[in-house]
Amino acid sequence: SNIRRTDPRKLAFFTGRDQSQSLTGWWASQFGTPNFAAHGGFCSVNMAAGGLYTVGGSFWEFGEPDWDNTRYFMLFGVAEDHDSNPIKIGLGKLKARGAKVVSINPCRTGYNAIADDWIGIRPGTDGLFVFALIHELLKAGRVDLEYLLRYTNAHSLLIQEPGAADDGLFVRDADGNPLAWDRMAKTPVSAADAGAKPALTGSFTIGGRRCVPVFQLIADRYLDESYAPDSVAERCGIAADTIRRIAAELAHVAFEQTIELPIAWTDWAGRRHETIKGRPVSMHAMRGISAHSNGFHTCRAIHLLQVLLGTVDVPGGFRFKPPYPRSAPPGPKPAGKTVKPMTPLDGMPLGFVCGPDDLLVDEAGTPLRIDKAYSWDAPLAAHGLMHTVIRNAWAGDPYKIDTLMMYMSNMAWNSSMNTVETMAMLTDSDEAGNYKIPFIIYSDAYYSETVPFADLVLPDTTYLERHDCISLLDRPISHADGPGDAIRHPVIEPDRDVRPFQSVLIELGARLGLPGFVDEDGSARYRDYADYIVNHERTPGIGPLAGWRGKDGTSTGRGEANPDQLQRYIDNGGFWHHDFADDQRYYKMANRSYLDFAVQMGFIPKAEPIVFQLYSEPMQRFRLAARGHGRVVPPKGDRQRIETYMDPLPFWHMPFEEAVVDLEKYPLHALTQRPMHMYHSWGSQNAWLRQITSQNRLFVHHRTAAGLGLVDDDWVWIESINGRVKGQIKLIDGVNESTVWTWNAIGKRRGSWGLKDDAAESNRGFLLNHIIGDQTSADAQGKRYSNSDPVTGQAAWFDLRVRIVKCAAEEAGFTEPQFQRFLQPPHFEPSPDRLIFGAEFRRAREATK
Repeated sequence: SNIRRTDPRKLAFFTGRDQSQSLTGWWASQFGTPNFAAHGGFCSVNMAAGGLYTVGGSFWEFGEPDWDNTRYFMLFGVAEDHDSNPIKIGLGKLKARGAKVVSINPCRTGYNAIADDWIGIRPGTDGLFVFALIHELLKAGRVDLEYLLRYTNAHSLLIQEPGAADDGLFVRDADGNPLAWDRMAKTPVSAADAGAKPALTGSFTIGGRRCVPVFQLIADRYLDESYAPDSVAERCGIAADTIRRIAAELAHVAFEQTIELPIAWTDWAGRRHETIKGRPVSMHAMRGISAHSNGFHTCRAIHLLQVLLGTVDVPGGFRFKPPYPRSAPPGPKPAGKTVKPMTPLDGMPLGFVCGPDDLLVDEAGTPLRIDKAYSWDAPLAAHGLMHTVIRNAWAGDPYKIDTLMMYMSNMAWNSSMNTVETMAMLTDSDEAGNYKIPFIIYSDAYYSETVPFADLVLPDTTYLERHDCISLLDRPISHADGPGDAIRHPVIEPDRDVRPFQSVLIELGARLGLPGFVDEDGSARYRDYADYIVNHERTPGIGPLAGWRGKDGTSTGRGEANPDQLQRYIDNGGFWHHDFADDQRYYKMANRSYLDFAVQMGFIPKAEPIVFQLYSEPMQRFRLAARGHGRVVPPKGDRQRIETYMDPLPFWHMPFEEAVVDLEKYPLHALTQRPMHMYHSWGSQNAWLRQITSQNRLFVHHRTAAGLGLVDDDWVWIESINGRVKGQIKLIDGVNESTVWTWNAIGKRRGSWGLKDDAAESNRGFLLNHIIGDQTSADAQGKRYSNSDPVTGQAAWFDLRVRIVKCAAEEAGFTEPQFQRFLQPPHFEPSPDRLIFGAEFRRAREATK
């Protein structure tokens, strides 16, 4: 209450991979703090932002392959914990139909192990590989030009006047609409003119100024020999002939195996089409692309490849999942420029910027958020930078906070980089003996490694004991053939003193008198989270759940609150789904029937076509600011960084750590991924899952190990410029020879998770997080940035370079570093030596025999 009355920024509220971000973000907004984010900045904001700024949708949660029709499927950097069950089912369909699966991944595990063609790429070079494919397709003329003209900005004209304040921006008419050059009429026309014949290449003069179409710049850049297969092969670790072969296969399937479905549909301009045509090439990418400091541009490159082939939201291609697509980028913009006591923000804390004027910085260029999201450090930080909040709060950079509140985000262990220093920051004191982070509130269902650092612990329920809402306002369960959402509901009563965090947050909002959480008389508006799910409306008629709305439950998408809504979900198995009409399933970016439906559902504000942005004008605005143009310009020390990385066309640059370390001293890449049966840090409290994985190994290629004098089961020191950790190795063949990897979050700290002191997890399991730096090396001005993508702030934990050294005999058998054992709270019951839970089920079965 005191923070809200004085300076709401003094509360930093950061959450993990929960399914309630539409609630937690709204709570932060009503409280008035801009310092809110969830875990996306540590996970895959590059994947989200790269897609949303290009095609208005993204891989994983907002899109999926056309499993029923694709004939050539490419997986980029996808581990088996990503979208696990749907991908397994989809891969089963592809295998049954004989479709080809190509995986690009340094590690041949999980999905990659069943690929027809495994491309064991060197980490961080995926962008080079994709650009080489684009080079070959452009060179061969295997590009869907009609698709580009209909659905992208490839024909939009760009001003080419170096030094001008609008250099690289679109040529626009008096109403602000981008122009194209009609090659038949030889005159500028609206780029959206459905009857025009726009030029894709050439140079034109309009009003005395030279202009070129976007596609001309694409061709100029990617036809350059620096992107040719022979130029990138050695860096990628992929033979040039292999790159050429895959490019030829993509072209053959896309252009020689075209799909045509006998379904009539009408496009945004009113043109009726008797069939739906598709090119059966699909792609899917995830954290292996995202968790690099060059991940944003690599993700953009993959989308560019898809669009050039004409495979986005077509039969056999990559398909959007509702509520996407949206405009690229979508709205709204992030709020937080003005923060006042006792006043909500004028919008949500997270959003999408379209230029420097939208940044959350003050007149001197200093960030306004504690994580420095939407600043010159990370301009397009659509998910915030969860991984920076502890260091910045500890350092008082850009300002000091009072309270750090976290939910389900194990920030003192496997959800941080540089964990040794991070843990020290959580308990560090100033000269007066006061904590540098004065107060920490943490909520978790389990006694994780972060709980003991909290001043106040809010014990959460498990998902079996609470309501959850997988909402269209957040990350729903939709698939490409229709929107869907779901709930979880309690199936057992808690047997201990715990409450659902969402219900606690709602009660806290009511006690603080936050607008929207109380009625006019000051009484609580919502009883608990279940009541909120049913009765909350974000806009009139639109709430957390789309199904069975209206007093009688007959409305879909929009409608009054239905007091029986949760029961209707329970009766239907916990979910709702709407099936599209056949003519709404494809070309959603330009499909009149779908666009009208999307407006009705509240997905988009207007039924207008969504134009794919191959060239990003918002990014060019940042470049112009770096050149001194505009009202908001970066500090001089940041200008070269902005000029370089805010490129409106995707490009490749060497990962930051690789660019500065001694590569002879640290010759290996080191990666982590989650096993499919243990998602994020959840799993080690489960005795059945522990039987599958209670110790992680460092997986090393046989030939790499032989060159280092190592044999199977050796214990080694894994050393980086940031420290060292000890673990046991396992020799394999299915990994890039310059790469080692391990399972993440299996290693645990003693005293956590209810594990015994002799548990394998805390004695033989280990974390690579200990040796991943959370900051870059200092630049020429002495400034150190977050170890993140410079565009989005995505944590670059896959940039890690290491060497491995065999341990001395007396060092083998146990992991290091070890940390002081956590003490157990006095009310904790000791963990049982023998688990008998479930025995009654067996007795019941035997009694019925």
